[in-house]
Amino acid sequence: QVQLVESGGGLAQAGGSLRLSCAASGRTFSSYTMGWFRQAPGKEREFVATVTWSGGTYHADSMKGRFTISRDNAKSMVYLQMNSLKPEDTAVYYCAAAGGRGLVTSRAWYGYWGQGTQVTVSS
Repeated sequence: QVQLVESGGGLAQAGGSLRLSCAASGRTFSSYTMGWFRQAPGKEREFVATVTWSGGTYHADSMKGRFTISRDNAKSMVYLQMNSLKPEDTAVYYCAAAGGRGLVTSRAWYGYWGQGTQVTVSS
């Protein structure tokens, strides 16, 4: 069982940066692949990035070069550094955990979700 709590969302200007954090509680955090997803109003929840227990990462094409996922297993934390923000990045961002140790891009494989944190980017 894993409980996830996101923080760090807020209002940013286009071209600015935000760093999202996800605090996980549970005994076996390091055994989970972690991911970030986002959902804009009226749209499907979409994959942003994933990181394996050992630090391997994969980012969605539209985020490559701008967003960076990372984790600190000792602190049970996952981060999403977001740079060069665009108005279209406005969404609720969710942290999620998936059993297993590979890169996981499909939300169907994530069994645990946080409550989400709002990111709003103004032009």
